[in-house]
Amino acid sequence: MDKPQMIEHLQQSVNYTVYDTKWIPCSAKFAVLGSKPNGQGILEIYELNENKLEKVKTIEKKSAFKCGSFGAASLRNRHMAIGDFQGRLQVLDLERPDIPVYNVEAHSSIINCIDAIGGKQLNCGAPEIVTGSRDGSVKVWDIRQGMAPVVDMTPETDVTSTSTPNTSPKRDCWAVAFGDSYNNEERCVAAGYDNGDLKLFDLRQVSVRWETSLKNGICGIEFDRRDIAMNKMVVTTLEGGLLVYDMRTQHPTKGFSCLEERNAGRSVGSNGVITGPKATVWCVRHLPQNRDIFVTCGGTGSLRLWNYQYPEKRVKEDPTDGYNVGVVGSLDMLNASTISTQPVHCFDWHPDKMGLAVCGAFDQSVRVLVTTKLNLY
Repeated sequence: MDKPQMIEHLQQSVNYTVYDTKWIPCSAKFAVLGSKPNGQGILEIYELNENKLEKVKTIEKKSAFKCGSFGAASLRNRHMAIGDFQGRLQVLDLERPDIPVYNVEAHSSIINCIDAIGGKQLNCGAPEIVTGSRDGSVKVWDIRQGMAPVVDMTPETDVTSTSTPNTSPKRDCWAVAFGDSYNNEERCVAAGYDNGDLKLFDLRQVSVRWETSLKNGICGIEFDRRDIAMNKMVVTTLEGGLLVYDMRTQHPTKGFSCLEERNAGRSVGSNGVITGPKATVWCVRHLPQNRDIFVTCGGTGSLRLWNYQYPEKRVKEDPTDGYNVGVVGSLDMLNASTISTQPVHCFDWHPDKMGLAVCGAFDQSVRVLVTTKLNLY
């Protein structure tokens, strides 16, 4: 009983498919993004009012909403960047949502994932939004710079000796994340694809800094902190994959050292025994108040709370070539809770209230959670 407990505080059923949930900064409100049965997009805003949820606003658009972020917005305007099923990127003022602050046809297909940075942090670069799409491209946007992306990482079309384009399909980008933004010059984007490709793009040099390939499609990526020099990065995949990369040290050929948790997607019984087949680990979210604690969301309707333990030394010399190589630590599972019969696929910690969270599942419901004893770590 000394370990944290994840407790369901409130549950709200909805009549649409939930795709993303996000706390509105500096408030007791959260936004829910989704798709109505007729394919239209819906955004609902709920407010915590003592022991109940009150719906305060409903916004509907022509195309279903897939993902959203407040990361590039200031605490004053709190504009939300949203990607939809038609490949459109919109930035909405939730107080006056009828006319978007920014509206661009960003991709030729669905925007699967979005991340944003720079709105609230000082001295960590421009406010930017990154989008990843089914069309295979990853694009970075600065809404102050017009309707063209400031960086476009679209895969080039291969050409054979007969000048016939290669018809092999572009890989579907499922996850993107900003990182390494510790000053006004440095910034990178990590991207994960449906075939297991993992790429780290250096935005300063507009090049691929590092890449590798995993066994399964990548569903989620997050750095432990985006606005510091790279420290750790967590990646989740299909079939129960959970990997923690030490991003402090990059070996010239071996890249970044990695810790893999093999049972991250399996069911956990009431007696703590891990059973069942491997299920998708949909996403990862680090606790804002402690970068070494994070939660993963599972295809079995489960949530797992993890604590990363650093090794005694984070770097050592590779005896084969003399270069430095990173040393990974260990993972301790603090709590495992099953809250739904359907996959839990989106999760957001409240940035100010430690332990308060909201998540969405494919059972058409939204849940507000409270996690105890996080201050002990």
